[in-house]
This record gives sequence, structure tokens and C-alpha cells, in this order.
Amino acid sequence: MASLGVNIDHVANVRQARRTVEPDPVTHALLAELGGADGITVHLREDRRHIQDRDVELLRATVRTRLNLEMAATAEMEAIALRHRPDMVTLVPERREEVTTEGGLDVVSQVGRLGAMVERLQAAGIGVSLFVDPDQAQLEACRAAGARWVELHTGRYAEAGWDAQPAELRRLEEACALARQRGLRVNAGHGLTYQNVEPIAALSGIEELNIGHTIVARALAVGLTQAVREMRALIHNPRNEPLFGSRQP
Repeated sequence: MASLGVNIDHVANVRQARRTVEPDPVTHALLAELGGADGITVHLREDRRHIQDRDVELLRATVRTRLNLEMAATAEMEAIALRHRPDMVTLVPERREEVTTEGGLDVVSQVGRLGAMVERLQAAGIGVSLFVDPDQAQLEACRAAGARWVELHTGRYAEAGWDAQPAELRRLEEACALARQRGLRVNAGHGLTYQNVEPIAALSGIEELNIGHTIVARALAVGLTQAVREMRALIHNPRNEPLFGSRQP
């Protein structure tokens, strides 16, 4: 049964739209934990478009579950991680012009550089996950880089139409099995919603799902604590039958 990491970046997006002090993502992290979140995820971007350095510092002092810091593999971000010591760092690709993270990290082309960073972070007691597409070459490179976790990018699955979704689900299932065979622990996330999360939650071997936008959007109607409870219920008790199976010709 997968645990739920709640990404609160979009709470910070609302705050930064007016460059004010509310809503405070630190307060909303507590509300997410009250709703049953097993961890809190934030992405500290190079351009500080949503989460700020102050948020990371206060979250490290107040989060009582697990703090997962998503970040680019840069010297600046490594220094921040070593200073604040989150429970986990997830290394992700980052481009300034993107709205959200697009695709997985290319570990194959930078095994040596990433491996050195992974080693330093893990030596400091910080778990390291690499955010990658469900691709065999990338998973083999993650193992070569010394990472103990991977986070499978579920974006293609989330964006696929009902006719293509089963194939994307199989890709994720096969990637999860391969990662586990290689001794890697497996998380997953990106684009997951209340409508598509159950087949992913039912996959054997996935330890945690990181979900943000859909929960924050739902929270506008029911509040963050209730929105987290609803997502957690879907993850812990997913329907076994495919949601899209009967619709195929």
C-alpha cells in the first residue's frame, strides 16, 4: 500500500501571485498532515517562483512526517539541502520557461556528476531519489549513480487518452518491477488526480505517490485536510478492476 506525499507548491503559487504572506504553505503543510499526509513535498526552484528559502527552513522545523525537497542538481541546491537536511531529496530536471516539470531527469548522460552529488547527500544522512521516466536505460543509470530511490514520472500515463492509458500503465508496472529487481525503492508522481490515481496506487512495489495540484484544487471546495483524506482513501483502497477496461472496443 503506497503512502501519500502531498506537494504544497501550489499553495505558494497563490501567495506569490500577490507577493504577500498568505496563504502560508507552512500552515497548509500542517493541515495536510492532519488530513493524513504521510509526507510533505516542496520544489525549491532556481527562480523561486513559488516555494521560498524561508519556507524550506520553517518546514524543516515543523513538518512531523517526512519532508521531501525536490530540486535541480546544482551546487546551490545541494548546499541548501545540506544545510536544512530534509528527510529526502528528489533530483528533478528544471527549465526556467516550463510551467511544471516536463519529463524525467536524463541520468544516462550525467551518471558521474549525479553520482558524486548522490554520494555527498547520502553521506549526510539524506535519502536521494531520482525523478525519471519509466525507461530501462534511465533506471540502470540510477542504480549506477548510487541512488537508493527512484520516482517514476507518471505524466504520460496521466495525459494519455483512455485507449492509450493501459499501455502507459504497463510501462510503469514494468519499470517498477525492474527498479525493484535492481534494488531500488520506488515512488511515483506527476499529473495524478482523483480520477486516475487508483490504477497507479494498485501497482505492486510503489512505496509513495507524490501528488499536489489536484489536491490543492480540491481544497478550494472542501478544505485541504478533507482533500488529503479523500486522496488517501483512494490510494489505500483502490478499485482492483481497471477504470478504463470496459470502454475499449
